[in-house]
Amino acid sequence: YQPKALAAEGRIVGTEALVRWRHPELGVVFPDEFIPIAERSGIINELTSYVLRTAVAEATHWSGLGRRWGVSVNLSMRNLLDRDLTESVRQVLAESGLDPASLTLEITETNVMSDAARSIEILDGLAALGVRLSIDDFGTGYSSLAYLQQLPVHEVKIDKSFVMPMTTNPSSAVLVGSIIDLGHNLGLRVVAEGVEDRTTWNRLTGLGCDVIQGYFVGRPMPPGDLDHWHEELSLSGRLRDGLELHAL
Repeated sequence: YQPKALAAEGRIVGTEALVRWRHPELGVVFPDEFIPIAERSGIINELTSYVLRTAVAEATHWSGLGRRWGVSVNLSMRNLLDRDLTESVRQVLAESGLDPASLTLEITETNVMSDAARSIEILDGLAALGVRLSIDDFGTGYSSLAYLQQLPVHEVKIDKSFVMPMTTNPSSAVLVGSIIDLGHNLGLRVVAEGVEDRTTWNRLTGLGCDVIQGYFVGRPMPPGDLDHWHEELSLSGRLRDGLELHAL
């Protein structure tokens, strides 16, 4: 789980569930390697169901501890073609008792556009449950603004390929600022990925970005490590080059 913070305040507001495969011989295998295999072999829906249930259970645990965190789960292209997806999400939320607004489902532009009409139908059903929807890696796909206006999304995430060079590349900074303005004009929350230093955080705050995510806030951690990280944050706060992160 990788923590996310409000850009202007430094307050932790949520996490993104990131799946890893710990192979006995290969070690840690990352999603870009095994997700395509899971899609081709037909087990992607079962994998997503497992991640969803696990993440919602963790979010319910955090809620019980008074942590006002949401959790984000990534959906694949195949998930967006699964007509049982909405009912599966509804059941998980009903069983857990988690506020649907505490769950964000992330989809990429490319995955949505693979079958736009069907994807929009699925996304409309998910939005009706009260969950939040996010366009991940925004700016790297090929969706048109016309389709973006049709999607029932609540936020866009700026891809790290734009964010990481923005302090040294003026063109990247202009693109990031334009995406932030576009998102806000459409009434969407804007999240920046790949924030790895104070200068980038300051620049994003000045541009009006809402939420930041990256190693400068925190690396992806197993639940136990995340709890320990949060306990230390709660006790003393953590100063990161003059910017303080807050536990709640």
